[in-house]
Amino acid sequence: MDLLPPLINSSHAQMWKLVLAYDGTDFHGWQVQPGLPTIQGELAAAIERVCSERTLPQGSGRTDAGVHALAQVASVALESPIPAPNLLRALNRTLPASIRVLAAAHAPSDFHARHSAVAKQYEYRIYRCEICPPEVARYVYDLAWPLDIAAIHQAAPLVLGMHDFSSFAAVDPDRTARMAVDPDMDNVRTLTHSSWREEGDLLLYTVRGNGFLHRMVRNLVGTFLEIGRGQRSAADLPALIASRNRMAAGATAPARGLFLHSVSYADTEIRDATLA
Repeated sequence: MDLLPPLINSSHAQMWKLVLAYDGTDFHGWQVQPGLPTIQGELAAAIERVCSERTLPQGSGRTDAGVHALAQVASVALESPIPAPNLLRALNRTLPASIRVLAAAHAPSDFHARHSAVAKQYEYRIYRCEICPPEVARYVYDLAWPLDIAAIHQAAPLVLGMHDFSSFAAVDPDRTARMAVDPDMDNVRTLTHSSWREEGDLLLYTVRGNGFLHRMVRNLVGTFLEIGRGQRSAADLPALIASRNRMAAGATAPARGLFLHSVSYADTEIRDATLA
């Protein structure tokens, strides 16, 4: 879809904060791409149908193709005087069923879904039984291999703190281009939570930090799983991080098991209501 700048650029525009949940299976990620279905593209098209305004909503992060969200946040400035409940209902009537707007509210004029965020939390879901039910197959990594659960529990906190996470970053052409313009950009991020837990047939990884690099969570999960299979040791993690070498880390876990769980801002945290 050809997305143009907003048709109206006026000081009367009101900033909105939208909270979305989506099944990312059939989309090529968040970011709009010509000729491909994306979450950002579908949301922009829905806003245009409802408000007759061409916009490009900004997300808190660019989830990859096949990645899901329980509470993605988007910011967008609109001229329309439509009340929040009406906007919420109208967007959900025109969006695909795999994308839902959970909340719509006015925001301060300087609010930006990505730049204003102070932390994000992701959850990765692994199904541990031999036969994965088809109703959950789109939302889990079905992995029946034997795993040393104690080993991955031991490994999880070793990535906490501020580190250069280049070893877990996939090549991102957009970021590479930005780094060429801004030499102060780096791959340093701070993780404040990293843990595994078991819930029934699921093995869940939760990670929280001030930001994440391209495919960083999935590469962390892939590395932890190699530790669980005995292919490497938890004790190797500090040296792996220090190497800043993507080839030293584990394989990338599949996108279908990853969920953007919540986004935190200075004044509030946006999360899926069922997990609050």
